[in-house]
Amino acid sequence: MSDNPSQASGLALIVGASRGLGHGLAREHLRRGWRVVATVRHSGHSTARHTPLHDLKAEAEDALEIESLDINAPDQVAALRRRLDGRQLDLLFVNAGASSNPGELISQISTEDFTRMMVTNALSPMRVVDAFADLVRPDGTIAVMSSGMGSVAGNTEGGMEVYRASKASLNTLMRSFAARHEGDPRTLLCIHPGWVRTDMGGPSAPLDVETSTRGIADVIAAHRGKPGLAFLDYRGETIAW
Repeated sequence: MSDNPSQASGLALIVGASRGLGHGLAREHLRRGWRVVATVRHSGHSTARHTPLHDLKAEAEDALEIESLDINAPDQVAALRRRLDGRQLDLLFVNAGASSNPGELISQISTEDFTRMMVTNALSPMRVVDAFADLVRPDGTIAVMSSGMGSVAGNTEGGMEVYRASKASLNTLMRSFAARHEGDPRTLLCIHPGWVRTDMGGPSAPLDVETSTRGIADVIAAHRGKPGLAFLDYRGETIAW
């Protein structure tokens, strides 16, 4: 389904692609001539529910492979890693995440809900990065879906306290990953997609999925082959840590 063959292409693993931004990223990279392995979460059933990604499969045919993965289940992460053993990735993009009650203060959230947010938005994405990093080519890209709310320097208005904390943790863990891999030639990115009209972003958000994911794909293409870690938005602008 490519209509832009001049764009650099390759094989991408997009984790968390059943709908919203993940689905948009899969669609955009397929449009640019990439082959995509994209994951959906089962929700505990033996057969994955039908998602917009399955509709995209009908268009993309063999260029799109759909895998099942709950990033909060380490055994599933390990199983997918085994299934992809021997594949070489040009892009690993971890998109999966969860939102919190916008007005909930850190003093109000239950320990269980706080743990769920930190595991889903910080621990599990980094487990995926660690598990699949060795499949990414030396000139490839490892990216995570962060948020401008993960900027400690930019937190001047407060609000979304738990979500901010989880994304700041993700950014910090990506910086630790970069430090552990000093001299690594691969591109490392924390991406802020903007405020997007998704189930998480809500109907009042100013951006549509296509605009955000097209911008993210442009950022990935522009930074391919540039080693080191950057925190960027979907327009390619640097965000303060």
